[in-house]
Amino acid sequence: MARASARFVCQSCGAVAARWVGRCESCGEWNTLIEEAAAPRLPAKRGPAQPIGFVSLAGEHQPEPRLAIGIGELDRVLGGGLVPASVVLVGGDPGIGKSTLLLQAAALLAQAGERVLYVSGEESIEQVRLRARRLGLADAPVELAAAIDLAAIAAALERSGATLVVIDSIQTMWLEAVESAPGTVSQVRATGFELTRLAKSAGFALVLVGHMTKDGTIAGPRVLEHMVDAVLTFEGDRGHQFRVLRATKNRFGATDEIGVFEMTDRGLAEVANPSAIFLAERRGNVAGSAVFAGLEGTRPVLLEVQALLAQGTAGAPRRAVVGWDGGRLAMLLAVLETRAGLSLGAADVYLNIAGGLRIGEPAADLAVAAAVVSAATGVPTRADMVFFGEVGLSGEVRQVAQAEARLKEAAKLGFTAAALPRRVARGARPLAAPEGLELIATGHLSELVGRFRQNGRPDS
Repeated sequence: MARASARFVCQSCGAVAARWVGRCESCGEWNTLIEEAAAPRLPAKRGPAQPIGFVSLAGEHQPEPRLAIGIGELDRVLGGGLVPASVVLVGGDPGIGKSTLLLQAAALLAQAGERVLYVSGEESIEQVRLRARRLGLADAPVELAAAIDLAAIAAALERSGATLVVIDSIQTMWLEAVESAPGTVSQVRATGFELTRLAKSAGFALVLVGHMTKDGTIAGPRVLEHMVDAVLTFEGDRGHQFRVLRATKNRFGATDEIGVFEMTDRGLAEVANPSAIFLAERRGNVAGSAVFAGLEGTRPVLLEVQALLAQGTAGAPRRAVVGWDGGRLAMLLAVLETRAGLSLGAADVYLNIAGGLRIGEPAADLAVAAAVVSAATGVPTRADMVFFGEVGLSGEVRQVAQAEARLKEAAKLGFTAAALPRRVARGARPLAAPEGLELIATGHLSELVGRFRQNGRPDS
């Protein structure tokens, strides 16, 4: 057997270098190269390989069997529940509630008669029991273990007959054959592959907990995200009680679904109607506020967009954004100045999406523009009005998808007017808007600014 040689592996991206350098040439991070022993080369097997077989593309398709957990928001994001022999990676910031959510899910399945195994590499058994007592789950028949030795864990799981196995977390697992510390790229890659292979062969659903890096990605090699079946990220600000579970990859369901939870003293509670919660503390008579009719997956969500303009100091004005893309705000402010004649250059602009949810769709442009124009003119938007529409660089308001679902959600919560793109409101296909909902077609940002300036109302 050949002698194992040393190599240097970047702990950020997994790139391999022959010698140590201060900066990784692949990802550009500093001081991330750590020396690891390379795996020895095994002699090649002799003899001809057995050929693989091929089948026709056409064939009968049976839907994947689902195991509903009982937490509606989690089942929604998973696509209807857990699939046997699937691997799910759940990432999130420290203290966001990953372990709490998975312990609640494990307890529900165990109480339904399934065998559930929970392996913790970060906490002792007594610490997990303490959390279970705090959540009122002490009597749930979940089987616990505190271990990091993957060989011992695999020996226990291979013929366990478990339905669900939770590993908390993958960064703490250790494989003796890999000569590096737990949490390194080599260890995460090797232990992740071994656990995935074990789940596929034994037929249990596997949930891996992953740590997040400072730039918001799951720590470890990207190959870990490629080998699993679903990647879920748990988002939220610990200063807010709301948490959002989002699927960024799902081989068995949609990748644009979200689940909304509220952190309480009894754990995470489902939020069945996020729009009502996010708008509960809104004051409709304050300038700088607008309601955005958004869409997260198949679920319409109404959110409050808040803007504040303050007198800037000497030098470059400040642009502070929470919950939205800062680059898109800068673009929108430039369009408002250049195409709509709104003077904002010397003002500090602060933008906030109330409730802690982060918006990623361009349809929020019109709502952000309405909030900024309202703050600049001092005229509040209508309290019973929602906004949605994408804004182009020439100031035009462009159409967005699924307008009818947005309008239905607005009408359900008592809104009576909606500002939307003109091509959506007056398109060739009649828009099935709820009865009694006034549609205010907006083709250009100058129309929006003119409504505020002329009559002090955004709908006149």
